Amino acid sequence: MRDTRNGRATKTREDIELPGVWVAYGKLLQHLRKRAGLSQQALGEAIGYSLEQVASVEQGRRPAKEAFTVAAGRVLGGGGVLEVLQADVDRAKLPKFFRNFALIEAEVLSRFSYDPLLVPGLLQTEAYARAVFGGHCPPFSEQIIDQHTEARLSRQKLLTRDPLAELSFIIGEEALRDPVGDSEVMRAQWRHLLEVGRLRNVEVQVMPAGLGFHPGKNGPFVTVETKELQHLGYFESQGVGCVVGDPTEVSSFGLRCGKLRSQALNVEASARLIERLVGET
Repeated sequence: MRDTRNGRATKTREDIELPGVWVAYGKLLQHLRKRAGLSQQALGEAIGYSLEQVASVEQGRRPAKEAFTVAAGRVLGGGGVLEVLQADVDRAKLPKFFRNFALIEAEVLSRFSYDPLLVPGLLQTEAYARAVFGGHCPPFSEQIIDQHTEARLSRQKLLTRDPLAELSFIIGEEALRDPVGDSEVMRAQWRHLLEVGRLRNVEVQVMPAGLGFHPGKNGPFVTVETKELQHLGYFESQGVGCVVGDPTEVSSFGLRCGKLRSQALNVEASARLIERLVGET
């Protein structure tokens, strides 16, 4: 869109911030469509999308969802070139400050996180994630809420990807009790935590309230081991994220990680606490 006040055409923020991978995907889609001799309308009808949706994807204004990519690849061929771009298209839906870490996270061997205020994104249900993004200040548009939610759910492939990553989550009891969305959203979220906690590569622990001071009081953080056996840390606050690579700092993260795991409820006791929360609603 363009603002034509005062007789001048100026780019809006939305125009300026179109991710390059969306634009590249759109150009490739357009090339494959024209090579197949199809109009945008005909392609849309063939894959179950509207003319406006196909046009928006080709112009890079709307990111393609996985279902769109699979359907377009089936109709247009192309040897899987669209599918190759899908992960990057999804990653570009994430907030800018998180994209670099998301690229690292997708291929880690192990990941530990401590989250005192919210259920971690990798374990959130769609409804919970939407409630989180819906409360952003300043407010997100519905389109941005949709995109961020889709990207968050796409990250959750890490839970079951092959080869499995070793994943450990410690969640503050306050995060589980503080309502995000309505009671049904929370009930579904607790049940989801119990379900995910049964995966053999996932551990969910709860840090009980009222424990007093502990290393997690300084805020949430993540530690990972990459496929190159490099250890990294990550933390974020107020829409700013930081990847930590300095060995001394990462070592401190690791020490805090071990301390928190020893102070939190064990996996079995944590599951019982969450089960009680489900029963109380």
